[in-house]
Amino acid sequence: MIELKNIFKWVNQGGNRIFLLKDIDLTINEGEFVSIMGPSGSGKSTLLNLIGMLDGFDEGEYNFMGQSVKNLKEKQRSEIYKQNVGFVFQAYHLIDELTVYENIETPLLYKDFKSSERKAMVSDILDRFNFVGKKDLFPNQLSGGQQQLVGIARALISRPKLILADEPTGNLNSKQGEEIMELFTKLNADEGVTIVQVTHSEKNAAYGSRVIHLLDGRMENK
Repeated sequence: MIELKNIFKWVNQGGNRIFLLKDIDLTINEGEFVSIMGPSGSGKSTLLNLIGMLDGFDEGEYNFMGQSVKNLKEKQRSEIYKQNVGFVFQAYHLIDELTVYENIETPLLYKDFKSSERKAMVSDILDRFNFVGKKDLFPNQLSGGQQQLVGIARALISRPKLILADEPTGNLNSKQGEEIMELFTKLNADEGVTIVQVTHSEKNAAYGSRVIHLLDGRMENK
């Protein structure tokens, strides 16, 4: 599903190249649950954004579901992302002007769901996350943990083939965190959803079937 070959990413500072990712070789098969670990600044979020096609790269080859990402136009990349990827951001990325209900519904507007289908899907996930009573609230009326849960619900709503999660339980209490990890495990095991998560937590990493360690932009176990 995901194939990265000799990926390099850098920024230029004062005439010097600062490498964010170095020589990344990584294959993630459909149905895998992969955890990415490493200290702050090791390139974890950069790698996740690159996999999600939110970020480019300077050298190497990236194939997503058999297509070369490098050769895709911006619009094509965006379309593949909307159809296949659910992204759980560390910083929520909720839309302030939209209610909880509208934020969760947003990804469905990019797909061909009828209004009645959208309504049923949003109702179902609001129920699953115990958010029915908060559906008309705006993000600034929610706690950080609640915003994180809305972000996760939004990522799951369109039943993506791939979930990318950047510190998905970072703002949740331990009970909520466990429930989210159990939910990811269930989606992976029962529905074959591919999951790639970035985490600092050994406990959360253990939910994955494979752990990739990054240090200074390089895969340690390469």
